[in-house]
Amino acid sequence: MITSSVPFRCFGTGDELYERYHDTEWGVPVHGDREVYERLSLEAFQSGLSWITILRRREGFRAAFAGFDPVRVAGFDDADVARLLVDPGIIRNRSKIEATIGNARALLDLQAAGDGLSELVWSFAPAPAPAPTSFADVPASTPASTALAKELKRRGFRFVGPTTAYATMQALGIVDDHLARCPARGGGDR
Repeated sequence: MITSSVPFRCFGTGDELYERYHDTEWGVPVHGDREVYERLSLEAFQSGLSWITILRRREGFRAAFAGFDPVRVAGFDDADVARLLVDPGIIRNRSKIEATIGNARALLDLQAAGDGLSELVWSFAPAPAPAPTSFADVPASTPASTALAKELKRRGFRFVGPTTAYATMQALGIVDDHLARCPARGGGDR
C-alpha cells in the first residue's frame, strides 16, 4: 500500500505559497479594521480571477495600498489611481482600485460614526454549520453574506456583492469551510 507523505488539503497542494495560505491563514479568525479591510479589498480584486493570482501579488498590493492603512488609502487621489493603473505588482482594474480607495473612506466614515468594520462584519457570523464533505457542499454565497453585502453597500462600500462577502467571511474565519477530512478544519494543528 502506497501512502502519500503530503497531507490532505482542501486546495493549494503543489504550490508552496498556496499550501501555506491554506494551512495557516484561510479560515483562521481575523479581527481588526485594517486586517478586515485588507481581506475585503483582496477578495474584491479576486472577483473573476483565481485566488492564487491575488495571493502571488499580495505583497505588491500591500506596497501599492500603503499596507492597507485606511487613513492613507482614503487620502489617495487621481494621481494615485493613475499610479496604480500602471503598477505591475497588482491587478490593474480601475473599478476595483477606485472601490478600494472608496472603501477606505467608507471605513473611516464608519469609525467616525462610532462603529468598526471588524465588528460590523463579524456581526453577520452565522451559526456553525456541519463540515462540508466536498466543495460541492460549499456555497458561493449565503443569506448571511447577502445581508452583509447589503449592509456594507448601505454604509458606502463598493464591490462587495454576496459572493465577495462570503469569500471574505471564509478568509476571516467567520465561516470554516475546510472540508471535514482536512486537518486545518476548526483550527487543526495550525
